[in-house]
Amino acid sequence: MSDPSVIPPLTVGKAVFRSRLLVGTGKYRDFSTMRAALLESGADVVTVAVRRATTKMEGGSLLDALPPGMQLLPNTAGCFTTEDALRTARLGRELGLSDLVKLEVLADPKTLLPHPVQTLNATATLVREGFTVLVYTSDDPVLALELESAGAAAVMPAGSPIGSGQGILNRNSLEIILERAKVPIIIDAGVGTASDVTIAMELGAAGVLLNTGIAGAGDPVRMARAMRHALEAGYWASGAGRIERRRYANASSPLGGLIASAEAGGRGIPGE
Repeated sequence: MSDPSVIPPLTVGKAVFRSRLLVGTGKYRDFSTMRAALLESGADVVTVAVRRATTKMEGGSLLDALPPGMQLLPNTAGCFTTEDALRTARLGRELGLSDLVKLEVLADPKTLLPHPVQTLNATATLVREGFTVLVYTSDDPVLALELESAGAAAVMPAGSPIGSGQGILNRNSLEIILERAKVPIIIDAGVGTASDVTIAMELGAAGVLLNTGIAGAGDPVRMARAMRHALEAGYWASGAGRIERRRYANASSPLGGLIASAEAGGRGIPGE
């Protein structure tokens, strides 16, 4: 029997992720800080930009600096056309990184928003070629369903613009996406601090992917620890059934006996 106190792994297509927190490898000041933060996050899946996979620093490559046992999730970061994204995904597989791919087809360099049509086209093509596609998208519920229909193994709507640190901006759209999805929904982009991760998980997300929120923090290792615990808190809270929101106070202790005591001359303080 499974341990009910342990968060179950996340299955995406044929892949199994032990942790529901997926983290990136960019923007760290050095490889040693990146490695320590990745270990502290508890994540077992890391995104790696295919174009940076062989980056040399501190006498080694990015891949050499990763903790052992990490699953690689190559991404098509920096691609602005379907053709460029397909070429980059294929290169990642040829390099032996993985059959997984985090697909990004961006519309422009200022907003870094996904291009909906080219993202959809690239998803369909990569699925036909045998990739397990985790696709970055906007918080558009209609597009999310289209990407799922195209064969995406996971749909990854942005909480807010990439690297903005604004957290979850449009809860309503994300709730609609989560309500209708049959594949895992992983909130991607915009996480600024631990509470953003908790909110995403409380909404019912299958997981959260982030990078800048850790790498850009004043103390990345400490923030990685916070993100790990925040995801756990949000996961357990999501299934716990929160209390109803009320406009007015509602005493935590029953008032029946207290009211009778007050009428008899006692103090009867609610909540004591």
